[in-house]
Amino acid sequence: MRWALVKVSLAVTAMVVVAFAVPLGLVIREMARDRAFAGAEREAAAVAPALSITTDRAQLERVVASAGSDAAMAVHLPAVAGEQPLDIGRRRASDEDIAAVRELGRASTSTVPGGSALLQPVALSTGEIAVVEVFVPESEVTNGVGTAWAVLAAVGAALIVGSVAVADRLGVRMVRPAQRLVEGAHELGEGKLGARVREEGPTELRLAAVAFNSMADQVVQLLANERELAADLSHRLRTPLTVLRLNAASLGDGPAAEQTRAAVEQLEREVDTIIRTARDAKPQTAAAGPGAGCDAAEVVRERMAFWSALAEDEGRKWRVAGADRPVRIPVARTDLAAALDALLGNVFRHTSEGTAFAVDVHNGEDAVIVLVSDAGPGIADPETAMARGRGSGADGSTGLGLDIVRRLAESTGGDVRIGRSVLGGTEVRLWIQLDGRDRSPRRRGHRGSVVRLRRRTGRGALSFNRSRSLP
Repeated sequence: MRWALVKVSLAVTAMVVVAFAVPLGLVIREMARDRAFAGAEREAAAVAPALSITTDRAQLERVVASAGSDAAMAVHLPAVAGEQPLDIGRRRASDEDIAAVRELGRASTSTVPGGSALLQPVALSTGEIAVVEVFVPESEVTNGVGTAWAVLAAVGAALIVGSVAVADRLGVRMVRPAQRLVEGAHELGEGKLGARVREEGPTELRLAAVAFNSMADQVVQLLANERELAADLSHRLRTPLTVLRLNAASLGDGPAAEQTRAAVEQLEREVDTIIRTARDAKPQTAAAGPGAGCDAAEVVRERMAFWSALAEDEGRKWRVAGADRPVRIPVARTDLAAALDALLGNVFRHTSEGTAFAVDVHNGEDAVIVLVSDAGPGIADPETAMARGRGSGADGSTGLGLDIVRRLAESTGGDVRIGRSVLGGTEVRLWIQLDGRDRSPRRRGHRGSVVRLRRRTGRGALSFNRSRSLP
């Protein structure tokens, strides 16, 4: 498209330059010729008054010498009063041309070696016709024509080059937005959901870029909604199933109890299959933009209010710390809720009844840390637990537990760590980076940031004797 526009501009500009330069060049040549012959006519007119007064050779020679060079001017006098015809100066025109001018009585030009001769008739006092011949050399006729033509050629070439340059810039202005639109479409087709196109260029391409960006945003939103739906299914189904499984365990022995427990296990397997199928689509979470996110403290209070009912039924002590003031994080509300439900669900699934647990929220300058701790037996092999969280296919693993938490943290540049809590059990630390910079767990200063956060709170990370429940 760009080169096509350049070729069209080159052809059109060349046609315009030729259409104007050729006639203008011819006009310049004619003007130079007219200028040269006009000068010759002035020289011939300077001799005419003297011829009308006298025909004396000596006087006419002085007049010719004063009017111009005798090498370029000649006076041809006819035979007067029985005298012979007289020629003053160098003669170049033929006798036929001179005779024709005397007969017709008007000026004429004739071609002579080296140029042209202007023949101007002048009436003498005797009534005879004398002819004044002025030689116009070829160099005089073409004087300045070559220079003018060179200037015209240079101007025409400059116009062509300028038009090509302007056409190229216009082509780039049109082609680059189109190329970016094509590249953005390819990237979006390859699954790069962050692909966007700058809204620039001509109006049509700018509108196309706006439409493309709107479409990409809708695609991201649809995929995010799909992921949220899958997470919501896990929250809404797995939590009641956990309650059913715990209640079924208290039914004792008997056929009805066994059938109930078997039905619950079958239902859990079906739910696991649905969740794995949803994860096979590999949904991606869109990064939260400026002004997006949620209040982590509010989400923690909301989810703990949900799980507190089940905790009271099982006789579990629990507490929340650091959630009494707003804590803004660049994470969608539904994503954080899904991560908390996954962590708290693991506490209820993998610890016995009566096991205490706690949730701590630490707010730092560049990061927010959410700690979920319990007083259970702990996790002997954290790496295996994290591998199971990525979907190893083991029984009871859907790939949505710790993997939800890990992907949530990594989407902000943070990470997830599993360790031993002060309660004696497992501590899962969710590190949420506020500025989006990558924080590798192996970098120096990472643990120092945790220590600084704990020192700011004025208490241990999970000091259970200072715990408190929600009102």
